[in-house]
Amino acid sequence: MDIKISKIVEDMAPSGIRVFFDLVLGMKDVISLGVGEPDFVTPWPIREKVIYSLEQGYTSYTSNKGMIELRRQIAHFLQQRYALAYDPEEEMLITVGVSEALDLAFRALLNRGDQVLIPEPSYVSYSPVVEMAGGVSIRLPTTADQKYKLTAAQVDRACMDAPGKVKAFLLNYPANPTGMSYTKAELNALARIVLKHNLVMVTDEVYDELTYDFDHTPFATLKGMKDRTVYLNGFSKAYAMTGLRIGWVAGPAKVVGAMTKIHQYTMLCASIDGQMGAIEALKNGRRSVDEMKREYKRRRNFMVGALNDLGLTCHVPEGAFYVFPSIRSTGQTSMDFAQNLLKQQKVALVPGTAFGPSGEGHVRISYAAAYEDLKEAVNRIKKYLGNSTS
Repeated sequence: MDIKISKIVEDMAPSGIRVFFDLVLGMKDVISLGVGEPDFVTPWPIREKVIYSLEQGYTSYTSNKGMIELRRQIAHFLQQRYALAYDPEEEMLITVGVSEALDLAFRALLNRGDQVLIPEPSYVSYSPVVEMAGGVSIRLPTTADQKYKLTAAQVDRACMDAPGKVKAFLLNYPANPTGMSYTKAELNALARIVLKHNLVMVTDEVYDELTYDFDHTPFATLKGMKDRTVYLNGFSKAYAMTGLRIGWVAGPAKVVGAMTKIHQYTMLCASIDGQMGAIEALKNGRRSVDEMKREYKRRRNFMVGALNDLGLTCHVPEGAFYVFPSIRSTGQTSMDFAQNLLKQQKVALVPGTAFGPSGEGHVRISYAAAYEDLKEAVNRIKKYLGNSTS
């Protein structure tokens, strides 16, 4: 039988990250700087809480919305940290990581043909989740010269080019893959355009705690933005809890209710043990977050300096744990550079084109790796550059 696959899925390209890392499987002595995952083990108090919850027999479903204790803890955190008030009963949802939250948000918001603005380079899943929800992703390219930050003028122009068609604006900051973030003044400039064109904001702020040089400002804290912002976050990055898969949504009750309805039919609920670990993270995880952040910043400073010394121009990322250096000086494409470096020197990183066409000429390097591994990776990149230019 010739089974027909969904045209949307059939036309969708596979993840550029995963395609590349299929090449890594089975190779020995590879230094992998490609996967966006903390190299730290989940802090012990969180692990202990998860283990103890299993020992106590917590293996059941929770409310579809997630444990009320966790939603209350998140609401308390947002109130204390940012003076943001959300009703944990009606305006919050616990999801299976931020990835599920993104999918739910766009399936809840979009009708077929609705347009969504997405800065580029961007995380690999953004355009696909929009398109699977029937929307149209409008990629807005950014460059190193503008520090990979969208300007208000770019957003305004994109809306005027398609009057009445742009419904939402997806903003990830600090950003994957560039590490850039936005100051409060820069966000306010964007917020004025959001109001002008009556857009819905979907913000992926999962790297918020890993902002190094200024305070992170949630978009929902800006004037007039809370009632039009679907605020996504989670525990994977700052608390090194990637495998526990706990994300959360805070936003208008109408939107969160629609997302919850989809969540009920697809995922039901996030893992109870992961949720209990998340409660512990919010209660007693601050010290671990601060320690990891200090180490990431040390690694960032080393990598930026080392790459620039090698002639691979690299801006200073303001958050997350990635650098996005230019490899244009080598005369190679991003894919050729990444593949050849892997084959010749066994260093794995991600070609910039995995994050959209505007990523060409760059590679993403994760510095969520041991400091000694980063030093050795730099030595191997130096050898590669010497061999490729000799």
